[in-house]
Amino acid sequence: MTTDLPTTAPTVLEVRSLSVEFALRGGTFTAARDVGFKLQAGRTLCLVGESGSGKSVTARAMMQLIDAPGRIARGNIMLGGAGAPVDIATLNPRGEAIRAIRGRRIGMIFQEPMSSLSPVHTIGAQIVEVLRLHLKMDAKQARARTIELLRQVEIPDPERNIDRYTFEFSGGMRQRAMIAMALACNPQVLIADEPTTALDVTTQAEVLDLISRMQRELGMAMLLITHDMGVVAEVADDVAVMYRGKIVEAGPVDEVFHNARHPYTRRLLSSVLKLERTSELKQAPAAAAAEPILSVRDLGKVYQPRKSLLSRTPKVAVKAVDGVSFDLMAGESLGIVGESGSGKTTLGRLILRIVEPTDGAVTYRPQSGAPIDVRGLDKQGLRNLHQQVRLIFQDPFASLNPRMTVRQIIADPLVVNRIASGAALEARVSELLGMVGLDPAVMERYPHAFSGGQRQRIGIARALALNPRILIADEATSALDVSIRSQMLDLLLELQQRLGLSFLFISHDIGVVRYFCDRVAVMRRGKIVEIGAAETICTAPEHPYTKALISAVPHPDPRHKRMRTRTHLDA
Repeated sequence: MTTDLPTTAPTVLEVRSLSVEFALRGGTFTAARDVGFKLQAGRTLCLVGESGSGKSVTARAMMQLIDAPGRIARGNIMLGGAGAPVDIATLNPRGEAIRAIRGRRIGMIFQEPMSSLSPVHTIGAQIVEVLRLHLKMDAKQARARTIELLRQVEIPDPERNIDRYTFEFSGGMRQRAMIAMALACNPQVLIADEPTTALDVTTQAEVLDLISRMQRELGMAMLLITHDMGVVAEVADDVAVMYRGKIVEAGPVDEVFHNARHPYTRRLLSSVLKLERTSELKQAPAAAAAEPILSVRDLGKVYQPRKSLLSRTPKVAVKAVDGVSFDLMAGESLGIVGESGSGKTTLGRLILRIVEPTDGAVTYRPQSGAPIDVRGLDKQGLRNLHQQVRLIFQDPFASLNPRMTVRQIIADPLVVNRIASGAALEARVSELLGMVGLDPAVMERYPHAFSGGQRQRIGIARALALNPRILIADEATSALDVSIRSQMLDLLLELQQRLGLSFLFISHDIGVVRYFCDRVAVMRRGKIVEIGAAETICTAPEHPYTKALISAVPHPDPRHKRMRTRTHLDA
């Protein structure tokens, strides 16, 4: 299937009937089937779909970067431009011809810059290597060009940062360095594979602005791969929707968003639009309780610098959390939002004393008995607290032991705390699986047999095993596709109503927080700068930082592009 896109701009690259297969023990798996589209100079085609739909495989095929045992089974990838067209699909993946195309005629921005950039070479050395290989520059010319590239992608003080290593850059800075490398040789085509997935909303907006500006200046054709329909609405000229390895719908961005024909496209759009409003599952607030279930007062964490014999520059102490105070009421969901590095995750760990606070107080009020001073608890007291205040982890892949069955994973807190064994343990695991919408028959399987959404359900079942009163959800839905994300939020809301849970919901996603939470606290540089009702914070914020944060959230409607008029906040 080839997309029917406007033909006014010249076609730079055309994919025709592309199929990519992986040889497995039990047969052949087709990751992409009869995929076709055109990339035109100066236009952006967004390839969208959920994880596993074939987006990244298609992009890697365009660079002959498919890992074994994968291969291009059939189809053509015609690269035009100067000279005769080249069919990339026929080139040797390790040959000189494809090496001359990678980086020179086709640039690629990978999803995770930390694993795509070398940790043992400076940022500058990696870009210099690209320039010397493809443009035959001498060392002095290549260094000067690299400094200019770093300046173009708005990396501050490029003369100094050119000699820094990957680990010395933030996530946004690494992605800027990756963009500089991809654009070093002024390629005809830019492939951006989920370039903002790991970034918070303000950094995402800056990176998308940068990519769009560089594309306009260089007149490149761009393929942007994403599962975020808000990003698509903000930057795309054309859209191709992938589902189970096939393109099921394609066209101009306005047509796809406002006249979607395929059921999968409509489902994808409805999932993202759902998060633009408050959930219908949220109940009206109950009468205010006399006392909060959790009180945090002037909580702080200061990380002292480590002494180094090698470093001449004196290091200063870092205030990760600075004088944070709030109350969490019984049955309430309080959202904690902010950019990466604002102190959100550290705050959750301080409450559980996974990290020891430097100052402040945390008070937990059990159903019976006196309030508990969390900072004063001994080892046994902390164990008792951790039965009632549980954590849902961010990554559903890394947080489950791959050597344990689902039954062992969910039963682990019950076994460790000597609460159940034998038939009672088996019955409780079955009950918990049913509670999160999984068939108890799967309990003898291992985590690798489940999707990301199913793994997160397993993680939630484990968190519920000890009948907690408070759940701290640390970016619990950020690793999930948008349709699975809305399902997971609905599941948590249903569990909250059924079990009377209170949530501390840590997230950088404003849409998720508005949908799920009753109140929101906005964190910046370790402090809470604004706190109030979720709807008020999200629609009529008062603090300049909150305004900047909300204005950077992409709007899932190409007719109302929020990021173009976003509020910029000075450092």
